[in-house]
Amino acid sequence: MNAPTETRTHTPTDLTRFAWLSIAAAIATIALKGGAWAMTGSVGLLSDTAESTVNLVAAVVALIALKIAAQPATERFLYGRAKAEYFSAAVEGTMIFVAAAVILVTAVQRFVRPEPLENVGWGLGISVIASVLNGAVAMVLLRAGRRHRSITLKADGKHLLTDVWTSVGVILGVGLVWLTGWERLDPIVAFAVGVNIIVTGVGLVSESVSGLLDKSLGEEDHEVITGILRRRADGEDPVAFHGLQTREAGQQKFMNVHVLVPDDWTVKRGHDYIESLEHELTDALPELVVLTHLEPISDPASYDDIPDAHVPIRGEGGEATAPPAR
Repeated sequence: MNAPTETRTHTPTDLTRFAWLSIAAAIATIALKGGAWAMTGSVGLLSDTAESTVNLVAAVVALIALKIAAQPATERFLYGRAKAEYFSAAVEGTMIFVAAAVILVTAVQRFVRPEPLENVGWGLGISVIASVLNGAVAMVLLRAGRRHRSITLKADGKHLLTDVWTSVGVILGVGLVWLTGWERLDPIVAFAVGVNIIVTGVGLVSESVSGLLDKSLGEEDHEVITGILRRRADGEDPVAFHGLQTREAGQQKFMNVHVLVPDDWTVKRGHDYIESLEHELTDALPELVVLTHLEPISDPASYDDIPDAHVPIRGEGGEATAPPAR
C-alpha cells in the first residue's frame, strides 16, 4: 500500500511596503510631469504624464494583489493566494495597452496639427527630476522582486524603468524641437513612446499568463532539485524517484515527487527518510513547498501513476529509474 503524502509549506513574505513606495513615486511623478506638460504644451510630455497615471493605477492594483498574496493558506484556499500576483501583472499589462492607445492617437492628431512649445527649459528640468525619481524606485522594486520572486514587484519595476526610458526619449525629442524648431518631431517621439509601451505590455501579459498556467520552475531551480535527488539515488540507501513535477505561483515554488523505497522498510524508516529529503530540499530552496509520495520500489502499482510529463531522475551512471519487469 502506498504511504500517505507529506507536505512542507512556506509562508509568503508581506511585500506591501514596496507597493506603497510605488504609489508615492507615481503621485509625485504625475505632479511633476503634469506640471511640465502644462508649461510646455508638449504632446510628448503629455504621453509621459499619461504613462505615470497608469503607474499609479497599477501600483494600487499591485498593493491589493500583494495584500491578498501575503495571506496564509485557509480551508478554502489550501495552497494560499500567491497567484493573485499574476492578476496584478495582467491588469498592469492591460493598463499599459490603454495608455499606449491614448498616446498614439494624441501623437497622430498633433502630427497633423502641430503646435509650438513654450517654457521648454523649465519643462525639461522638471521631467529630468521625475525621471531620476522613477529610476531610483524602479531599481528598488526590481531588486525586491528578484529577491522575493514577486512577479508583481518585477512587473511594477519594469514598468517604471520603461517609464524612465520613455522620459529620456521625450526629453531628447522636446529638446530637439526646442533647438531645431521642427514641431512635428514632438509627436513622432510620442508615437515611438507608445510603441515601446505596447512591447512592455505584451511581455507582462505573457508572463502573467504563463504563471496562471502553472509553468514549471526555472532551469536553475530545477537543477538544484534534480541534483539533490540524483545524489540520493546514487547514495547508500536503495531508493529511487519518479513523477517529479514543479510549478511556481508568485513567491512560492512547488514540487511533487514519488519516493520509491525498499518493500521491507518500516513506515517509520520511510517517514524519517522523506523528512530528511524534504529538509535538504527546503534548505537549498527556502521558498519551496515539497509534496512527497512514499511507495514500495518493487510493486508494479507504484509505477502506474507516473504523470506523462514527469521528469525522470537519472543517477550518475546515466540510467533512468524504470519500473520492474511484470
